[in-house]
This record gives sequence, C-alpha cells and structure tokens, in this order.
Amino acid sequence: MKYTCMNCGSTADQAHTLCNPSTDELTSTFCATSTGEVCEEKVESMEYTCGSCGGLSPDAEHLCSPKKIIKF
Repeated sequence: MKYTCMNCGSTADQAHTLCNPSTDELTSTFCATSTGEVCEEKVESMEYTCGSCGGLSPDAEHLCSPKKIIKF
C-alpha cells in the first residue's frame, strides 16, 4: 500500500516514515503548509515553493503559484 504525506506530498510504502500519512488521494494543494510541517527527512526533496504563501512541495502541480527552489 502506498501512503502520501498530506503536509508535504512525499510518498512512502510505510506510514511511519511520513509526518501526516494517509491512503487518501491528494485532492488539494500544499499551499499554506509551513516548512515546520514538512517531514524533517523530506525537506531536501522539496523542489518547489508557492510564490503566494511559501508552501512547499516536491511537485509543481501541488502549488497554485509554483516557483522552483534553487539549491546551492
């Protein structure tokens, strides 16, 4: 079974590896999700931020105004 973190969009085969696991399908964006709500071990995999509210997501389609995070 596949689990999705409803805070940051990360997926995993085991629920305990996510901060807010669910078997529900994603139906909303991650806008307004603070960086404090993203699984600590998943923060590095966040590739996009919302230009409107600063929400984070690994995929652009989960944000209303996605901006690619430039990592140094």
